[in-house]
Amino acid sequence: MKTDVDVIVVGAGPVGLALASELALAGVSVRVLERRDSADPAMRAQSVNVPTAEALDRRGLLPALERIQRETLGASAFRFTGHFAGMALDPGLVDWADPELAGHTAVEGARMIPQPRLEELLAGHAERLGVVVRRGVEVTSLEDTGEGVVVGTGSGSLRAGWLVGCDGGHSTVRRLAGIPFPGTDPEITGYQAVVDIADPEKLTDGWSWSPRGVYRCGPQPGRVATVEFDGGPADRSAPVTLADVQSSLRRVSGTDVTLTALRAAPTRWTDNTRQASTYRSGRVFLAGDAAHVHPPFGGQGLNLGVGDAVNLGWKLAAVASGRSPEALLETYDAERRLVGAWVLDWTRAQIGILRGDPKSGALRGVLADLLATRDGTTYAVKQIAGVTQRLPLPGSHPWTGRYVPDVPLRNGTRLADHAHEGGFLLLDRTPGVVFAELVKGRARVIRDDGTGVLGALIRPDGVVVWATDTPDADGLDEALTRWAS
Repeated sequence: MKTDVDVIVVGAGPVGLALASELALAGVSVRVLERRDSADPAMRAQSVNVPTAEALDRRGLLPALERIQRETLGASAFRFTGHFAGMALDPGLVDWADPELAGHTAVEGARMIPQPRLEELLAGHAERLGVVVRRGVEVTSLEDTGEGVVVGTGSGSLRAGWLVGCDGGHSTVRRLAGIPFPGTDPEITGYQAVVDIADPEKLTDGWSWSPRGVYRCGPQPGRVATVEFDGGPADRSAPVTLADVQSSLRRVSGTDVTLTALRAAPTRWTDNTRQASTYRSGRVFLAGDAAHVHPPFGGQGLNLGVGDAVNLGWKLAAVASGRSPEALLETYDAERRLVGAWVLDWTRAQIGILRGDPKSGALRGVLADLLATRDGTTYAVKQIAGVTQRLPLPGSHPWTGRYVPDVPLRNGTRLADHAHEGGFLLLDRTPGVVFAELVKGRARVIRDDGTGVLGALIRPDGVVVWATDTPDADGLDEALTRWAS
């Protein structure tokens, strides 16, 4: 089919922009369609996890992320731990020498990144790569012809080889593609806002529970959040007003606290938790909230979506350009569904513990005791950070299937510094550089005489698909053929 562009991405949020950038970096033509006329200023995620920060580090964006964190916190030195169901995780209890944490410290100064600032950064990155974003364009129809996709909009139709819906939990692409979205219905209504408070002494800093719900005050001045187990809002799309936030905060806190002004666009959210039955239907893919929705604790949705984008981006580019067979695309759903299902359960568990009933309160007390231990806190911090994620790939080396850890090289650079242009990397530390002889142009060889792992093949999304501690190249050619052909 004659096409206008290789790939159409619907949605210009962080996920859509990250995906479009990965496609453009790999030489694929891409067009982004966004129904909004401008970026969404609403408060959403306030942080990114390690895989997200490392994905941006591999594209040369680490200095910009570190600058955003300094501006957000007023300082760069900060060890992010987060919380589980409102129970803050004490940095002093974490075993920072744990190999899974100690192996990913290069992005420590790039974790507290508010979503609007991240979206702004990604928009600039996409623009530098030549990505065209058409705003104010709403998708109204789609047809998968088997050879391409015809996308109808209010401004006419476009033809592309492939279509990716990154258009949120109410995804038009998912609906038009007929992809089911099973899951659990909402029990709660949550609000998040930055406000001026006339009488802040009436509120308690941190998380507070009551039979009516939960509220949080801080950590930034004026930031408040509430959770009420009210069965969910009647109309989640209705504008959020200062009165809405104040009424919720008064009900949950049991005080007559007075809010005088909104300082940022507030958000309303629920614990609606769903995962698409498939992330692919023919030539149509889903990523981000279009593929999965869940409560927003810890910014997991943003991070899960960016993970989708960097996983799909290089694969779709390789197939769209004819470098790889279409079978490569089947690994997208297989790999990302596992991570998505875990995140859904991780956030569902927190909703269960946040309830104000006596049974949930008792369970919260038991969990609080576990999180007051070194092992318990370290476990939770590693899960939130994303450093435990592992794909079920063949190979017994500890690195295989994981995101590559920090690798400083003898010449003063890092392995991530050599990933700015995308593509596969092969780390070769063998005398005589014996692994490089098998590459045959399929990966960029990084020669190093440093200590540690002797060889590793790293995908463009940072996942290690082959590694060894010996000069034996067994399995390397198979990994190159499977992934980088």
